[in-house]
Amino acid sequence: MKNKILCICLTLASFSSVFAQDLPDRKAVLETMILTNDYFMKKWPDVGKTIVTNKERPSNIWTRGVYYEGLMALYNIWPKEEYYQYAYDWSEFHKWNFRYGAANRNADDYCAAQTYIDLYNLTPDPKMLKSTRACMNMLLNTPQNDDWWWIDALQMGMPVFAKMGVLENDNRYYEKMYDMYMYTRDKHGEKGLYNPKDGLWWRDADFDPPYTEPNGEDSYWSRGNGWVIAALARVLNIMPEDAPHRDQYIKDFKAMAEALVPIQRKDGFWNVSLHDPKHFGGKETSGTALFVYAMAYGVNTGILDRDTYLPVLLKGWNAMVKEAVHKNGFLGWLQSTGKEPKDGQPLSYDKVPDFEDYGLGCFLLAGTEVYRLEEK
Repeated sequence: MKNKILCICLTLASFSSVFAQDLPDRKAVLETMILTNDYFMKKWPDVGKTIVTNKERPSNIWTRGVYYEGLMALYNIWPKEEYYQYAYDWSEFHKWNFRYGAANRNADDYCAAQTYIDLYNLTPDPKMLKSTRACMNMLLNTPQNDDWWWIDALQMGMPVFAKMGVLENDNRYYEKMYDMYMYTRDKHGEKGLYNPKDGLWWRDADFDPPYTEPNGEDSYWSRGNGWVIAALARVLNIMPEDAPHRDQYIKDFKAMAEALVPIQRKDGFWNVSLHDPKHFGGKETSGTALFVYAMAYGVNTGILDRDTYLPVLLKGWNAMVKEAVHKNGFLGWLQSTGKEPKDGQPLSYDKVPDFEDYGLGCFLLAGTEVYRLEEK
């Protein structure tokens, strides 16, 4: 009998040990984020340097804005002065303004406000939010709700409204954000860009039915859906519990997460075309990072079932660390800017995309949530 009890205890201990090892070492997660971020900061020491690909662009557009979202998330768990200064100097260089100024309805441009608001919350100075407030006041006081006609805009724009709602303690920001979100969800295109049947989103009206992928399935672009589920996670994380319309965001967040589980690749990544794995199939880092970020947030907050989603997100995180992160911190398998699977192809471990910044931002967002995971 004693031997049986001992055997059972050892078996239980073994299972417990296996489960405990499921979470990546927190120190290793942080070191990976530091490595990838250091690579970028060393490559771009001049925060105001313009970005030149097919044309020259300022460094305060959405691609760099997403990077700074990730950097500020990293700063929240590892507050190195260099990180703060890098973000502050970037903001100061651009005079806390946007490409084309404050009279701007394009979320790709006012995405930078997410970081401006974060920095303001650390060291308030009215100059930091002069342009942000002007832009947001314009959006609040004009009737249009159709600005976010492409789903990427949800991640660029929604967190700005949520942050301003918290900062000003003003529900008008939440209401306007909801009206704009629901217009994108239910009205753009034929019947909106969200397909509740599949729990996924078409990138814009050009890709809703009758448009299909080569295999006849609906066109669901990985990074585009990543932007949406990340937007929902960020808004839920920012808004207070009693903010209006949280139930809608939670409902859509859960539906998307559920839809993503069965289409994860065996290696842990997601394909660029979520319902057509043969249409430029292969590893892709940005969409995967956004899905990992959202699922980790969901598990950390109890919105998503831990037993269901923890293995999925850890498989995605471990795949990126193993297959995408170079020894010098460069991220491989990253699709260039675009709007559909064919853009920026073919991908590879060594290929440098047209912009490296947003992919790193997505990766840092994912890493910070994986870092927060705790044992049961």
